[in-house]
Amino acid sequence: MRKSLVFIGYVLVAVLMYLYGESLLQWIRQGGTEYMLVTSILATFFALFPIIPYPIIGGVLGAAYGPVAGSLVTWIGSSLASILMFAFVRYGYQDWGKKWLYRYDRLSKITILFERNAFMTIFLTRLIPVIPSIVVNIYSALSRVSFIRYSIASSLGKVPSMILFATVGNTLVTNPSDLLYITFYYGSFLLIVYVFFRLFNRYTPKS
Repeated sequence: MRKSLVFIGYVLVAVLMYLYGESLLQWIRQGGTEYMLVTSILATFFALFPIIPYPIIGGVLGAAYGPVAGSLVTWIGSSLASILMFAFVRYGYQDWGKKWLYRYDRLSKITILFERNAFMTIFLTRLIPVIPSIVVNIYSALSRVSFIRYSIASSLGKVPSMILFATVGNTLVTNPSDLLYITFYYGSFLLIVYVFFRLFNRYTPKS
């Protein structure tokens, strides 16, 4: 019953976002930005149900609010969405998930290693926007990672990419020529993150 209620609630909200997502995005574009709290809630739903790619949402918010406020709203929406997804899976399906994660020896060892270094692993994977967010959300929720540890690591790790989305959106409106500099700086940042991630994996105990 619990699993069914969680699933039905999620599907209902997803259907509503599918039906009205375009209209809500149009409202933001046409001057709904004075209601920052409402916009943050909408950003959360857009991140939770990505019928429109979230980088586009972040770009629209950056163009509407500016790079600073736009980054903040984009980050709030994405962070809350990941926490809600974690809660949905943890509340409804962790009992089933733990049986699956620990059923196979190899996957069990990976999961134990992940749980031992959960904060840094979640934080680093969030810094790399090409890693699917939903995979990190669900895997973390099915494991034994605590809610607080996940929430902090995930939210902190999302800061750079959310700033990127909003800044790009604002730059497209104000000064498109600066996109080249943004690409260079963020590419350098990702390279540093990748090197740090490799070093972290190399010197982390494997057993």
